[in-house]
Amino acid sequence: MSEQTDANKANAMAFYDLMFNQCRPREAVDRFVGAEYTQHNPHVGDGKEAFIMYFERMAADYPGKVTHFKRAIAEDDFVVLHCHQVWPGSDDYAGMDIFRFDDNGKVVEHWDVLQVVTEGSANDNGLF
Repeated sequence: MSEQTDANKANAMAFYDLMFNQCRPREAVDRFVGAEYTQHNPHVGDGKEAFIMYFERMAADYPGKVTHFKRAIAEDDFVVLHCHQVWPGSDDYAGMDIFRFDDNGKVVEHWDVLQVVTEGSANDNGLF
């Protein structure tokens, strides 16, 4: 793995922690996002300002929310984070976030897939 790939992996986790756990999405965008930001989550508008507004609202609506990193996988300019999201007063989620980085080590694109953590399972393996 290259030094840049390692840096992207660390930056993806720092970006996610700052915007989600620390509820500072504007600072996260200022520090870790490139000139453009393409969003693929259908609940979040495209671009940096839409991202900031969404996560500021989320911070106000769900105080105490937290994500725990279970895995971080990096290849070339992509980083995948496998996370356990804990939402006080709501469902917990297993999440897979995919970030694409530019040549400057900044996040420029995001995809995610979320699954509610359920009580029962057809196997004993768990989501994490």
